[in-house]
Amino acid sequence: MILPVVAFGDPVLREIGIDISKDYEGLPKLIENMWETMYGAEGVGLAAPQIGKAIRLFIIDASPFAEDEPGLEGFKKVFINAEILEETGEEWSFKEGCLSIPGLRDNVKRQETIKIKYFDEQFKEHIEEYSGFAARVIQHEYDHIDGVLFTDKINPLKKQMIKRKLTDISKGIVKVGYRMRFPK
Repeated sequence: MILPVVAFGDPVLREIGIDISKDYEGLPKLIENMWETMYGAEGVGLAAPQIGKAIRLFIIDASPFAEDEPGLEGFKKVFINAEILEETGEEWSFKEGCLSIPGLRDNVKRQETIKIKYFDEQFKEHIEEYSGFAARVIQHEYDHIDGVLFTDKINPLKKQMIKRKLTDISKGIVKVGYRMRFPK
């Protein structure tokens, strides 16, 4: 089932997600619905807060970046109760966007490499290191489970310039090709 994506301005996007257990009610169906929602919106990642759930869960399919980074072919993962242990390397800038903030993209600086601990959908624990686009997408989705949006990381002057667009998005004054839920 394709779920509505929560729009900028909804308080759930600012909440710090809580850890969940393997007994979290409906978890397999929730993950399945998140995949369907993400693909329906043509995204490469989706965090639970973006569908209205303040829990530490996000999914990523970085395959669209395989053209630039061949190692990303088939890079599809579920991250539960993730914790970034380390961020290292040169900061690099890339124009990011977000399903909760449609129509806006801006440069965000992120470190090149991360080390992350997480559980997969079978609740098997992993500690892994990622670089490049994989690290970037993980960092973006990880920010969501910490209540942080990419717009929090852009140049303050640019932030002022997009304030009106953000207000419009929060009011539902935006064209999108997927279901959204706007703040009341």
